[in-house]
Amino acid sequence: MAEKITPKQHNVYEQIHAGDDFQELRKRYRAFAIPWTVAFMVWYLLYVLASSFATDLMSTRLVGNINVALVFGLLQFVSTFGIAWLYSRHANKELDPIAGRLQAQYDEEVGR
Repeated sequence: MAEKITPKQHNVYEQIHAGDDFQELRKRYRAFAIPWTVAFMVWYLLYVLASSFATDLMSTRLVGNINVALVFGLLQFVSTFGIAWLYSRHANKELDPIAGRLQAQYDEEVGR
């Protein structure tokens, strides 16, 4: 069963939300998430559109039975894991220290 939020907890959250640290956390998160999301979506849509409309290109054999479409498809997995790895590094370096400070501030204010 979920814990009910008290008025004090709500007020502390509102204070933290309005603070500079929280705004900086949001700014840093968005500075990473938005460009990488757009880049991945463009890359993915390029793959889908090329598969639909550039069939000659996608069916070009590179080595044996390996064609451009297979390489592009496998690169989708590589790019997904690569972006996840980059995000993990970004979060550890840029987001977690601020989030830790905010959590400590919240815990101190509500008496945890």
